[in-house]
Amino acid sequence: MQLKIMPKKKPLSAGRVPLILLLCQMISALEVPLDPKLLEDLVQPPTITQQSPKDYIIDPRENIVIQCEAKGKPPPSFSWTRNGTHFDIDKDPLVTMKPDSGTLIINIMSEGKAETYEGVYQCTARNERGAAVSNNIVVRPSRSPLWTKEKLEPIILRNGQSLVLPCRPPIGLPPPIIFWMDNSFQRLPQSERVSQGLNGDLYFSNVLPEDTREDYICYARFNHTQTIQQKQPISVKVISVDELNDTIAANLSDTEFYGAKSNRERPPTFLTPEGNASNKEELRGNVLSLECIAEGLPTPIIYWIKEDGTLPMNRTFYRNFQKTLQIIQVSEADSGNYQCIAKNALGAIHHTISVTVKAAPYWIMAPQNLVLSPGEDGALICRANGNPKPRISWLSNGVPIEIAPDDPSRKIDGDTIIFSNVQERSSAVYQCNASNEYGYLLANAFVNVLAEPPRILTSANTLYQVIANRPAFLDCAFFGSPLPTIEWFKGAKGSALGEDVYGLHENGTLEIPVAQKESTGTYTCVARNKLGMAKNEVNLEIKDPTRIIKQPEYAVVQRGNTVSFECKVKHDHTLIPTVTWLKDNCELPNDGRFTVDKDHLVVAEVSDDDGGTYTCVANTTLDSVSASAVLSVVAPTPTPAPIYDVPNPPFDLELTDQLDKSVQLSWTPGDDNNSPITKFIIEYEDAMHEAGLWHHQTEVPGTQTTAQLKLSPYVNYSFRVMAENSLGRSLPSEASEQYLTKAAEPDKNPMTVEGLGSEPDNLVITWKPLNGFESNGPGLQYKVSWRQKDGDDEWTSVVVANVSKYIVSGTPTFVPYLIKVQALNDVGFAPEPAVVMGHSGEDLPMVAPGNVHVNVVNSTLAEVHWDPVPLKSIRGHLQGYRIYYWKAQSSSKRNRRHIEKKILTFQGSKTHGMLPGLEPFSHYTLHIRVVNGKGEGPASPDRVFNTPEGVPSAPSALKIVNPTLDSLTLEWDPPSHPNGILTEYTLKYQPINSTHELGPLVDLKIPANKTRWTLKNLNFSTRYKFYFYAQTSAGSGSQITEEAVTTVDEAGILPPDVGAGKAMASRQVDIATQGWFIGLMCAVALLILILLIVCFIRRNKGGKYPVKEKEDAHADPEIQPMKEDDGTFGEYSDAEDHKPLKKGSRTPSDRTVKKEDSDDSLVDYGEGVNGQFNEDGSFIGQYSGKKEKEPAEGNESSEAPSPVNAMNSFV
Repeated sequence: MQLKIMPKKKPLSAGRVPLILLLCQMISALEVPLDPKLLEDLVQPPTITQQSPKDYIIDPRENIVIQCEAKGKPPPSFSWTRNGTHFDIDKDPLVTMKPDSGTLIINIMSEGKAETYEGVYQCTARNERGAAVSNNIVVRPSRSPLWTKEKLEPIILRNGQSLVLPCRPPIGLPPPIIFWMDNSFQRLPQSERVSQGLNGDLYFSNVLPEDTREDYICYARFNHTQTIQQKQPISVKVISVDELNDTIAANLSDTEFYGAKSNRERPPTFLTPEGNASNKEELRGNVLSLECIAEGLPTPIIYWIKEDGTLPMNRTFYRNFQKTLQIIQVSEADSGNYQCIAKNALGAIHHTISVTVKAAPYWIMAPQNLVLSPGEDGALICRANGNPKPRISWLSNGVPIEIAPDDPSRKIDGDTIIFSNVQERSSAVYQCNASNEYGYLLANAFVNVLAEPPRILTSANTLYQVIANRPAFLDCAFFGSPLPTIEWFKGAKGSALGEDVYGLHENGTLEIPVAQKESTGTYTCVARNKLGMAKNEVNLEIKDPTRIIKQPEYAVVQRGNTVSFECKVKHDHTLIPTVTWLKDNCELPNDGRFTVDKDHLVVAEVSDDDGGTYTCVANTTLDSVSASAVLSVVAPTPTPAPIYDVPNPPFDLELTDQLDKSVQLSWTPGDDNNSPITKFIIEYEDAMHEAGLWHHQTEVPGTQTTAQLKLSPYVNYSFRVMAENSLGRSLPSEASEQYLTKAAEPDKNPMTVEGLGSEPDNLVITWKPLNGFESNGPGLQYKVSWRQKDGDDEWTSVVVANVSKYIVSGTPTFVPYLIKVQALNDVGFAPEPAVVMGHSGEDLPMVAPGNVHVNVVNSTLAEVHWDPVPLKSIRGHLQGYRIYYWKAQSSSKRNRRHIEKKILTFQGSKTHGMLPGLEPFSHYTLHIRVVNGKGEGPASPDRVFNTPEGVPSAPSALKIVNPTLDSLTLEWDPPSHPNGILTEYTLKYQPINSTHELGPLVDLKIPANKTRWTLKNLNFSTRYKFYFYAQTSAGSGSQITEEAVTTVDEAGILPPDVGAGKAMASRQVDIATQGWFIGLMCAVALLILILLIVCFIRRNKGGKYPVKEKEDAHADPEIQPMKEDDGTFGEYSDAEDHKPLKKGSRTPSDRTVKKEDSDDSLVDYGEGVNGQFNEDGSFIGQYSGKKEKEPAEGNESSEAPSPVNAMNSFV
């Protein structure tokens, strides 16, 4: 049900007289708001907004300002009357009117008198829509006349007599305030015996000698003019009876003597009022003051009672030592007989005051402005009361309605004007005058005929923040003509509000009596009338109340120690609290000993003055809370050593804000045992399903003592808390009270919903089931729904148990389906699930790719093109195309063989692809299959293609055999991958001199059928570098290089087992002339020299051997010369460590090393198979070219020189 505000149908509030049903249906008044933007657009009759008081007493010493302000559209013009006639301000130079205002300023400061401008003024504000008038403003200057001169005789009276000192102040305007003082301007003391009456006289119930003085002075203070007038001082002398008789004896006859009994006690008699009864009249709303002053001895006590009633509580006050009874805000109910009783020890008397409460007119229902649309009905009601009953009269635009222009739309019925079918000409300002002998009331109310669609004046998207469990008021200020109806909705979907929960106000405000968390949201106010509609959204946020969960505690602290008060505040996380500390309800002393942090007040070096009440006040922008504790300071006592331990368990667990899916847990920390708590661990137990098993819920910092816990429906929760510090974890707290959450419908649906077929004719729908907490209640099931995506079929649904899949059978092959899985339990359904798309089962593709053709790019790369398979024929998810290709045979047909098929897959819907890594000069066959999730389709027809010739690989091996003085023989193996038909071999070679410079390059072509070639006419003892490669018609292949050296004589190569060593020695090259060898020897010599220097430095520093002395004597046996027998250098060594320079190794040209038993013998170098010494002591070695690629035999060439020859050359 929608919540509507219908102001014209709402009942009137208590205290207003209800109208008859007809009038209730006709009233549709709306005050035009003061919104500036609204006023800019609307035509509005004048409204008096400010005016001077009816009885306006002015200060004659200042300029006269008579206020009259009004609003209206267009802005009104102003005029005045004075004493009932037009007041022409233009003719009086002392009178001006403020611009854009009706306020008069009469300049009497420069000239003129205030008395000249006394009179009754009335202001009129007028525009095209009507005229509003002000009250009759009676302007009178204040008066503070002097006392009339009089001669005051001294008053002499005896002790105990009563006395009245008259004041009789001059009549001023306004009446003065009376008080009695002495010559020193000190107020005279008053008591039950001596007091001032309401008329200003000073009454003595009985006089005492101390009342004697000569300066009883009555003062009159005129507040308006801020002047004080003073009466002549009165002299009073109180004498005893004897003194009085002596005075009379000197002046009077014997008959006037007083007897001694004149000073005796006497019963009370009234000084005022006189007699036994009197009357009092007061006006309603004023203060009723009744006075009884009695004389007597001892001093009488005054009591008050009301006959046939009780004195009103909360409005009755006693003044002037109970001699005056005051009742404020007096009403007709206070009329009646009041008795004052004067009593002393000798008797009592009473006086009855008959009170009559009259009333100037007062409003019961003042007329309200009417905003009507053309053709509407309405009414102005003017109801007032008073005593006597006031007379009601109407005026229209300031003119008595009897003589005002006639308006057929209005009808006057006493205190009501009824309007029917109003038109724009009906707009006017009406005045209602209610008057009796005690005063009058005047009210302006306009009738403004407008046609305006609704407008909402409250700012859009206003945010209201309210503390939970407090009322919330959402404003919807509106305007429109006709008067709009107001409707409130909550939420984007426009859920209607119920009148049983929400309250409405006539101004459009929505009241939520007790705002809860679920009240949070967006509220929409909609205003409608027959001319249109307007709406506005406001937002409401409900905040958690601020609470002090750890209050400061009573503390007893020794002087000089430090005390800490804790005040932990729990508040809404979106509000920022301000924590203030007070001492004895005042600000903390401005003392550095007082320090305040987030949760604590710390007072250091406590002194006795620090004792008192300390209050923690936590304020947010929405609420405030406080807590107090008392600090007592005592004398110091010995302090025990602190104990460090794990915290004590938390206690006082409390569950608050208990909602269906959340609860707030708060606790009080136990003693931290002198090690601060770092965190709290919260665990829960589900007594319904897993009793006795505690699960981890969450952790919060050690400074926090509350936690907002998320809950699952249909769980019986208990919580416990553990504290942890640097020493360990506390024992668990006692379990909290159990909290059983209500079963609810699931709030989520299964995740990972998929639809895939396992067979061509089914659809397997799978999902991830909800776990126990997510089920939210008993009877968890799933509603599985499906339908074909591209069809017009309705959803097919089935409810299954708590499983994770459902198989739909009999589906067409690979058809897209829309699928949704919705959870439900015994309470209800989860929200509408998301729709996902799946497919029924796949089947093998039916068609092979067509139009397959191959474009050979080069000898190793081909490009394949094909036409795509139609999607319907794929019958599944297209995963790509798969090419099978294989090499059938060599194009030369010399090596016919089959190899394993190769597979290359192209993802997606590609229709071409590259086949890399093909072998040149080969015969290939291929076909293509389309692939889906089920497998491969049929193969396309085989396509055959040939790769062209390519360049060959390098020859498999290159060896240098049978070196002679001027020839070398090369042997090789053909390339392992000829990649075509070999046409020839190319051999290039060039000599290398001793400085590694290359000689001229010789290019030689060798037939393709050769595997051996001998080079003749070469230079003897010369190193050659060879470059060898094969060729096909496609070009030259990779080359292989090798180096070799010709011999120095004609000796042939002997077999290894017959004189090989001698033969090799005869063909050794003199490496001492080679540049590389000279460089190597220089490096060795430099290294030896460095070693000698190091040894020399070591011995010079006091080592074991004094080198310098031995060098001078040339007799050190440890300094070894060059040994001619083994070709080694001597070196410095200890006696027990004499080692020659290690000999270099050699490697003959056939890559074999012949090693004898002794490593130190020269035979190793000179008598090997392939090496010998020359006559000059140099070592001749056979060189063979070093191959870039190791041959099958694994031989290597070596160019390592003989270290023996190296040493000889060095020497």
